Amino acid sequence: MLGIIGGTSLRFSDLPPLEKRRIPTPYGPAEVYCGECALLLRHQYGRPPHRINYRASLAALAILGVDRVVAFGSAGSLKAEIAPGSLMVPDDYISTSDIPSIHDHAIDHVSPMIDPVLTRDLAALIPDAIHGGTYVQTKGPRIETVAEVKVLARVADIVGMTLASEATLACELGMRFAALCTVDNYAHGIGEGVLTYAHILETSRQHRKRTETILQRILEAMA
Repeated sequence: MLGIIGGTSLRFSDLPPLEKRRIPTPYGPAEVYCGECALLLRHQYGRPPHRINYRASLAALAILGVDRVVAFGSAGSLKAEIAPGSLMVPDDYISTSDIPSIHDHAIDHVSPMIDPVLTRDLAALIPDAIHGGTYVQTKGPRIETVAEVKVLARVADIVGMTLASEATLACELGMRFAALCTVDNYAHGIGEGVLTYAHILETSRQHRKRTETILQRILEAMA
């Protein structure tokens, strides 16, 4: 089964008709919309990025039989040439903070990765996206400082607050993972002006029809 994870980038889009279910997991309950796919909205219960129960979210998808996850993520650009409004299918990630694990009480090492085959298939569905790139996850909820952005830009292309945690847990739970990032803003110091959350939301709203089209294309090809 295909699992879709969405957040800010799906906030203003019309979603497929699915049945909302509350899935109990060893890490707490999670709400998942079920039907032709399993759709999980990461900010359920109004949680900001640093308070999301990632273990419950990914465990709920695994319990439902999901074996492939495509995550939509809102990101900021760390490179002048990656303009707001761009799309990226990243092929690697970094985290600057702790990532949750299902192996907290056991010695078990999993090699975390974005699945190369699923990523290739996803990129083929979105020819106008940038194929490949590195996503760096910061803790949030605050946006990064200009100095932090200068450091992050040396090792990554885009920055967000969620995908590294989701990709790592998906891998631990035996689910293949790929991501589509909507670049909704320049990170601080890359573009002009002061970045605000309202600006990020407005960019997401402007591109909602494009996001709906891409989501439908993914469902038709992968579900």
